[in-house]
Formats: sequence, C-alpha cells, structure tokens
Amino acid sequence: MVEITEQPLDHAALTERVRHNNAGAVCTFLGTVREMTGERRTVVLDYEAFPEMALKQMAELEAEARRRWPVIEAAIVHRVGRLGLGEISVVVAVSCPHRGDSFEACRWLIDAFKETVPIWKRETWADGQEEWVHPGLSS
Repeated sequence: MVEITEQPLDHAALTERVRHNNAGAVCTFLGTVREMTGERRTVVLDYEAFPEMALKQMAELEAEARRRWPVIEAAIVHRVGRLGLGEISVVVAVSCPHRGDSFEACRWLIDAFKETVPIWKRETWADGQEEWVHPGLSS
C-alpha cells in the first residue's frame, strides 16, 4: 500500500494495517520534523510531490522489497504540505515472518525512498531563510 496525503499520519493505524497472523515481526519507521539540523533551528517544513511519479516509484519500491524479502504486508505513506516540529512526514511499515527480514526490508525501503521518490522539502529556519532539499541530496 502506497499513499501520499495532506492529512496527519496515523502510524499506529498503519502499523496495524500491516500486522498479519503469519508475520512474527512488524517494523515501523517514522520520519519526523526535527528542530535542529546541525546548528540551524527549523521552524517548519513544506513538502511537495509530483504525485503520479512519486506513487509509481513508491509502488516499484514496494514490489522490489517483496522480491527481496518475504514481505507479508507493507505500507509506505508520505505527507505533503506544511508540517510543524514533531509531526510525522513519512511512515514505512513492514511485516515479515521474522524480525531480521522485517528490519532489513524497512531500512531498505526508507533509504531507497529518500534516494528516488520525487518528494521535496523546503526547510524554513528560525532566521527566516529557506532551503529546498531534493531527493537523494540529504538524509
């Protein structure tokens, strides 16, 4: 399941969505808006996406994860719009029969997502400056 939304992300509901009786492990990653990036204080982040391309790439990542690991269920959801400190920007949840596969698949999904999916963020700093960050250019 892949989705881009403007609504706040319910990580508990997404984790429940991937739970399955055949899965002994569920791994969930949450990306959140942090206050400090190096020495700079973040005020807000604005996320923008090219939805058609982003959803296509997200679905390809999910399919590749299913080829590499015994994924039972997966959810990859990213929020767009303006997010404040502490808000969740992305959720990746994966269930597998065993924890090692679940950890590996989840980590691979978020890392590949950050490198390839056309979602950009604009960081607004406490000093009023703004900076666009593009996929694959930062962590």
